Amino acid sequence: MSSRSAAGGVRSAALRTWRNAALIMVGFVAVLWAVQLVDVATHYSLLRFGIVPRSLSRLGDILSAPFLHVSWTHIESNTPPLFVLGLLVALAGLRRFLAVTAFVIVVAGLGVWLVSPSNTDTVGASGVVFGYLGFLLARGAIERRLLELAVAVAVGVGYWWTLPALLPGNPAVSWQDHLFGLFAGILAAGLWRSRRRAAVPPGAVSSLPGAAGAAPRFPATPEPRPAGAGPQGRLAATPGSADRRTGLFTLPGPGESGRGH
Repeated sequence: MSSRSAAGGVRSAALRTWRNAALIMVGFVAVLWAVQLVDVATHYSLLRFGIVPRSLSRLGDILSAPFLHVSWTHIESNTPPLFVLGLLVALAGLRRFLAVTAFVIVVAGLGVWLVSPSNTDTVGASGVVFGYLGFLLARGAIERRLLELAVAVAVGVGYWWTLPALLPGNPAVSWQDHLFGLFAGILAAGLWRSRRRAAVPPGAVSSLPGAAGAAPRFPATPEPRPAGAGPQGRLAATPGSADRRTGLFTLPGPGESGRGH
């Protein structure tokens, strides 16, 4: 194979990877916006499936809350960072993306359910956004490969300004969702780290120069293979009067409300 055709194959594979990741995120964002359309059409009746702290009957709502938003402004502010960061996570493939997303939703949701103030109802996808942020930052430190490090640096530079959203401030914004989302993403980076193995033929160690008892392997003629022997194997490489709280990803500017609407 010529170097030109090999380079073309690499480019084609890279384009397929980016295309598949983009399709994953288009599908994810489409689900969020479809839910929003249904919610608006039913006068936001779905908001009753937000996270209500320490209510056992509402524990399952940690799975639905990230798909709900209190306004168009809310979902519009979450969509761009969700798409960009999610796209970078999805480059690892659909299975890894689904595993990381599900883990972040559960861990961040449990954190909100455990420590958020009573009489609140938390909804929004920004916990997932911060989960992706934590995953990408931690993966660069864990994997220590050039590509992951470059992505981590780019993400850190691009989103450092969101860090104040991890601290208590506006009571209408769930800093707990942001903080536990980031924590979940960091954990996910460790749980789903790449497992790389060197493909070493069996017996290669004993044939290395200097190995105990190893003899030089420079046969003048090919060594005979026992009859019937196959090819050598290799190692495989809101109820009642609850205050509605959101997880707005974007921080309010001067003179703006933290709710964004």
